[in-house]
Order: sequence, then structure tokens, then C-alpha cells
Amino acid sequence: MFRNSSRVRVATATRRLLVPTAAAAAVSLASLLAAPSASAHVTANAPTVTQGGAGVVTLVVPNESDTPTVSVRVTLPNLKRAYPQTSPGWKAVVVKDTASDTVTGIVWTADRGQGIPVGQFGEFRLLGGAFPEQASVSLPTVQIYESGEKVEWTQPANPDGSEPERPAPTLTLPAGTGDHHGGHGQTPPASSAASMPDDHDAHEMAAPGDATDDTARWIGGIGLLIGALGTVVAVAALTRSRRTETTSTESGSDDA
Repeated sequence: MFRNSSRVRVATATRRLLVPTAAAAAVSLASLLAAPSASAHVTANAPTVTQGGAGVVTLVVPNESDTPTVSVRVTLPNLKRAYPQTSPGWKAVVVKDTASDTVTGIVWTADRGQGIPVGQFGEFRLLGGAFPEQASVSLPTVQIYESGEKVEWTQPANPDGSEPERPAPTLTLPAGTGDHHGGHGQTPPASSAASMPDDHDAHEMAAPGDATDDTARWIGGIGLLIGALGTVVAVAALTRSRRTETTSTESGSDDA
């Protein structure tokens, strides 16, 4: 009887340790798997660009449709100059405002049989400046698929600060040194998007990727590690309980 009651206590203690640990690991794994789809927006980064300065900007464009992405066009804040990086399989057109002689956008169009494949992502770089002397700059972007579907990544942040469904890529610019070359940036006119060329040629093309959220994967990995450690603790507790049971049993036998 003593052995049976001891085994019940050990089993109960083990379940109390393993169940929460398994649940935590499951939640972490679910977060890990769900993260990529939740973060698949068009984004922009420019780590070397400061307010009023110039530098390289990279647009990261994931393909979330079931057909290739064949055209990407970005609206720029009236830059004095902008140069798209050469990309195999793509042609780039710089769009200018002739009245102000500034660059208002760039359009990348895939060659026939090229583009961003389903489930993958593409990077589009440009060298330009000078950017506006402000803390953040929005770069509204339009993504066009081979099927003709058009996705406009142009929405500003919601009034409450939350993210909209189709947020415009935004650059956060640190303050510069004040020694800028090439002139100051200007704010984009409301007609910038309308000045973009037609996209009827984009429907003839085709396209390649896989975007993941590294931060989410780290979090998920930590959760799984915690789950593994919890299992080790549970096994150790079970081993100690069995040793205690054995010692108690031997002691009882000696007393008898």
C-alpha cells in the first residue's frame, strides 16, 4: 500500500510539471509558425540615410499571392536625384516631375518569365537624396501581380497608432550632421502617385521567395528551450521521488 500511494504522488507531481511545460512549448511553437504570415508587409530600410542626407534605400517585397509579382512602383519624396540598382530580370524607370526637376518615383517591371515567384520575396534598391529633414518618411508602394491584382501599400498609421492593413513602407531617419550635399528634400505632392506610368505591360510577365521573421523564430526557439528544460526538471523530480520511495521501503523492511 505504501508503494502504491507513493507512486500516485510521483505521478501527480510529474503531471503538474509536464502539463504547463508542454502547454508553454505548444504556444511558443504556434507563435513561431504563425509569425511569418503576420509580418509579410512591404518594408523599407535605409540604415545610412539621415535627415536631409542621401544614401541607399532597400524595399523588401514579399509575394503573398498565387501568381508572380511583375511590377513594383514606389513614390519618392521629390528627391534631387535617384538611381535604381540594376537587377537581373527587371527594368527600372525613374519618374520625374519636370516642373521641379525632382524624382517622384521609380517603377520596376519584370522581364517576360521573370519576377518574384509565389512564396518568395524580392529586394529593390535605389541610391538617392536628399531626403526630407524629418524624423520619418513614407514611401507609398504599389505591387502588381501577373494576374492583374494590384496591392497598394499606401496607408498611414491609424489615429490610435496601430498598424493598418496595408501600411506604407516608412523610413525612420536620425538627425544628420547638417553637412548635406545635393540640396534638401521636399515633401511629395499629392499628384506623385498619379504621375506613375501605366502598368498595362506588367500583366504579360511572370516570376520567384521565402520571408521569415527572425525575431519571432528566436522567441519560438526560446519557448521550445524552456519546454525542454521543464521536461528535464520533471524527470529529475521523478527520479528523486523514486529514490525516496526506495529508501522508505527499505527502511520499512528493516523496521519489520
